[in-house]
Formats: sequence, C-alpha cells, structure tokens
Amino acid sequence: MALLVAMAAYFSATDAEHESAVLHMVRADWQEEDAAAPRFGPLPLAVDSKALPHAWQPVELPRALPAALLRQADGSASTGATRITWLRLSARELPTTSAPLALYGARIKTDGPIAVYANGRLAYRAQVQGLLWNSTRTPLWVLLGKAPDGEPLDEILLRIEHTRTVQVAVSSLWLGPVEALEVRHRMRQWLQQDLPAMLSAAFMAVGVFALFVWFRRSHEIGYLLFFNLAITSFLRSLHFYVAVPIANDWFAWLTVNSLFWLVAVVHFALRQLHGRPLRWLTFAVVAWTVLIGVLTLPGPAILRNTPQVTPLIYIGAALMGVAVALVGGISAWKRSSEGRLVAVGIGACVLLGVSDWLLQNNFVSPEGWYLGAYTNAVTFSVFGVLMYRRYVNAIAEVERVNAGLAERLRAREAELERSHQRLREVEKLQTISDERQRLMQDMHDGLGSSLISAIRSVESGGMSDDKVSQVLKSCLDDLKLTIDSMEPLEDDLLLLLATLRYRLGPRLESSGVALQWNVQELPALDWLDPTSALHILRIVQESIANILRHTRATEIRVGTAADASGVQVTIEDNGHGFDVEKAMREAGGRGMQNQQRRAQVVGGTVSWRSGAEGTLFSLWLPLKRGGQPAGAASAAPLGA
Repeated sequence: MALLVAMAAYFSATDAEHESAVLHMVRADWQEEDAAAPRFGPLPLAVDSKALPHAWQPVELPRALPAALLRQADGSASTGATRITWLRLSARELPTTSAPLALYGARIKTDGPIAVYANGRLAYRAQVQGLLWNSTRTPLWVLLGKAPDGEPLDEILLRIEHTRTVQVAVSSLWLGPVEALEVRHRMRQWLQQDLPAMLSAAFMAVGVFALFVWFRRSHEIGYLLFFNLAITSFLRSLHFYVAVPIANDWFAWLTVNSLFWLVAVVHFALRQLHGRPLRWLTFAVVAWTVLIGVLTLPGPAILRNTPQVTPLIYIGAALMGVAVALVGGISAWKRSSEGRLVAVGIGACVLLGVSDWLLQNNFVSPEGWYLGAYTNAVTFSVFGVLMYRRYVNAIAEVERVNAGLAERLRAREAELERSHQRLREVEKLQTISDERQRLMQDMHDGLGSSLISAIRSVESGGMSDDKVSQVLKSCLDDLKLTIDSMEPLEDDLLLLLATLRYRLGPRLESSGVALQWNVQELPALDWLDPTSALHILRIVQESIANILRHTRATEIRVGTAADASGVQVTIEDNGHGFDVEKAMREAGGRGMQNQQRRAQVVGGTVSWRSGAEGTLFSLWLPLKRGGQPAGAASAAPLGA
C-alpha cells in the first residue's frame, strides 16, 4: 500500500508537469456499419474518413453502448454477423511539438481487431481475436510516427471491429509526447496486469508449498484446501495475463467454472473452521457447481458463452458466494474468529467481483478500474493471516509445552537429587554397618579365638607365662592388622606391606631375626579395598609367624615382582624347612589352609617351596579381578 501511494504521488506530479503538452480527447464522432464479411476480415492500410458513410454522430468520451444482457442479434436489422464501429477524433488542438507522439487510452472493449489511422494511414493494428483477446484489461498504447511528407497530425480514426452482440466501450483518449503519456500507460498496465499477475503467482507458489506440506501431514486437510484455493484462484485470473494454447471454448469454460470451484473450496475451508457440517448448503454448492460445469461444456453447449448468457452465470456465482459468506459467517460467529475473517474476505471478494461485472457490462464508465484482479490479494491476505496465526499459535504452544517439560524436568531433577541424597545416606549407613560387621567378624575369627584359647589354657594351668605373653602379643598384632587394613591405601600394595613391616619390625628384632626388604615398584591394584587388604595382611602375617614359630630362621627376605597379569610377594627364610604336603594334611596345617582360602577370596594363589636351606613362600595377586567382590567372602570363619 505504501508503494502504491508513493507511485500515485509520483504519477500525479508527472501528469501535472506534462499537462500542458498533451491533448485530452473527450469528444469524437461515432458511427457503426455492418462488415462486408461474416468474419473478421483483413485491415485496410489506409482509410479516408470522407469516403465513409455520412452517419457521424457527435458523442462524449468515455463512450459505452447501453447494457443489453438479454438482447439477441436481430437478423432483420443486419445482414452480417460482425460490425465495425468508427471513431473520428480531431488533433488540431494539440500543442505544437517536435517530440514523438503517442495515443493512450485506458480501455477499448471489443472482441475483434482494433486499428488506428493517423491522417488516414494505418499506424497500429491489434489482430488478436476471440475470447483470449484481453482488450478490457490492456490499455491502448499507439506510437504515432511522423508523416513522410512532414504533414502535421490532423485527424485520428479508430476502427473497432466486433461481433453484433458484444458491448463495445471506449474510454477517453490522450494524445501527446511519448514521455508525457508513458507514465500514465505504465501505471495502468502495472496496476491492471503486472501487479495482479505477481500476486496470483505468489499465491500459487504458496499453494504449491502447502501441497508439499500436506504430502507429509495428510491428516491436516487444511493444507490441501489451501492448495485448491490457490490453484482455482490462479485459473480464475489466468486469461487476464497469459494466452493458453487451447481452444477458446474450453478456455472460456475453464475460467468461468473456476469461479464456482473457488467458492466451493472456500465453503469447505469455512466449514472446517467453524466445525458445522451444513449438509444442505454443501449439497447445494456442489450440485450448483457441477450443474453449471455440465451446462457450459463446449460439446453439448447447452449454455453457450455469449455476452448475454455469461453475465447471468456470473450473477449465479455471486449469489453462491453471498450465500456461502452469510451462512458461513453466521455459523462461525460464536465458534471461530478465523471463520468470521474468511466470511468477511468472501464478502469483499464478491463486492470486487460485482464492480467488475458492472464495468464489464457497461453499467459504469469504461475508465474505471478492474478490482476483481485483486481478489487473489484479498484471498491470499485472509488465508495468509490464518496461516500466520496458526504459525504463531504453534510456536506459542511449543513454547508452552517446552516450559511445562522444563518445569517437570526441574521437579524430576529435584526429586532425583533428594532420592540420590537418601541413597547416599543409606549407602553410608550400609557401609558403616558392613565395616562394623567386618571388624566384628575379623575380631571374632582372629583375636577372639586366640583370646578364648589363651583364657582356657590359663584356667587349666597348662600354659606358661611366656606362652601367655606370646599369645597376647599375637592378639595385639592381629588387632593392629585389623586397624591398619582400614587405612586409605590408594591401591598401593607396597604401602600395605610397609605398614606390616612397621608393625612386625619390633617383634622380629626382639626374636633376633633380621629382615631383608627387597621390594620394587608395583602397579596399582584397583580392587584393593579394606577387606582384601586385611586378607593379604593376614596371609603375610601367617607366613612370618610360621617362620618365627617353627623354622628357627635368623633371616627373612621379603621381595616383590610384577608381570603382565599380576604381582607377586615372596617371603624367604634360612630355616631348616619342612614337608609342605605333610603339613597340609596334618591338623596343624590349618594356618596354611587359611592362607589358601584367603588368597582365593582375593583372586590370588599361594605356594610353598621348602628344603634344608629354607622355605620360599609366594603370594600371587591379579592386576584385575572380576566376579564377586572379595567382601562377599569375608564372612567365612578363618582362623589365625
């Protein structure tokens, strides 16, 4: 709209600037005669107005024959099927100018050839004939060349050939320099043909887009209706912009019936918006559309496309549009604001169509504007608003759903955090309980059994003071090992062995046994937890205790080694050795059996090799351990 206002201001300023250089022709001489041939014939190259019949009548321009919708051709009044209307205009009042001249007219309505003669010589011809000739929307624009003899322009003669039943109309004409009239011509051409064509093409493009959307979302019938609306609107105005290479009768049938198809599609779109079936109106709309389509078929030609019949058909289309708009608007009044908008749009399109009908049938001045060309713009705007609202509402709905999901997610995260906190508390309590149970079990298996044995020996008097002292020291060492197993080791086996060395060092020194510490760096054992650490400590403690009790060794060597699959701890002494198999079979070999069981719990193995030179004890531990955690076997009663 802003562009149109700016163009109108520019055109007005340009017209005012060139007003004095142009001649506005509003008076002419008019006459009609029968054509010599029943069909449109060839145009003469020169015509002398004095040689024409002397039946000239002065008329005012614009000029339009009276509307005669029901008038049929009167065969007794004429001998031919075509007629020629002559229009003679004087150019003597044109201001003197040396610039090239042009003749401009807003509209010449006819269905036959148009010829323009300047001083009797042919200056312009329009040979397009038939229903595809769009003279009603094509402004007249004739470039007048200079006469060969330099004679000034004195007279312009228009020859308009047409069938007898057509309603001829001629607007006022403008004569003047090309640059003074070109703006008027371009404005009329752009507003009556170019701009409506662009709007129609844009509507069609969006309709094709809606069709492809419907292919993916076939359950949403609104997209298919929008495509049908776009294509019927395009077909309705097709003959205003392009010439289609088909027969005139079929082209006329297509453009006339597309108007009924358009109203029917809008009715179905309205029905979808307000949700009421309106079966009686739907039946009437479909039946009327099909009936007109059948009656106007070029084959049977029950209703021929004539200047008398076609306007009446358009009246039927207008009445159908009014019915659809009224009933649809009432049905959507309290149900759908979008339906009310569509009903208003239909009413606006009907009014624009009525104005075109009045102009086409000479009820109004032929200098008027065809507003029906902008029905596509109205329809496109109305349904564009609907699409915009649907799009914005869809975005709002997505935002609302996202906000709801975000709120639910926050609530769920808070709930999970509370649940996780409770699980951490439960896990902490369970860990404390498991550790307490483990300590109780370890103290029962190790310290408890040793103390009970010592108490019974003392009560029976069968244990000396030195023996009691040794048992109590063993109990104290076992208690220290239990405490050491709770220290954070960070998967470091060397740190665990160093703790044992620190605990047993004084006892070895008091026993006169030298300790050789030959260890090397070992890889981390990720499975080394307190339970496994206690098992390893007791295995090593049991091995050193056996050396102190039975081998009378004076030196103990502790070493470590590592390979690709695990680590190895070796304890070697210089005692007198023992028979390993016999020791395992005897009741006294319970300590060695306990070492084996503890090694199996942590996924390792133990071995002995003993001889006269001493005994070599080996403990192998894996780098990675699968299966059940070592803590699951800690409840087994293992003696010291």
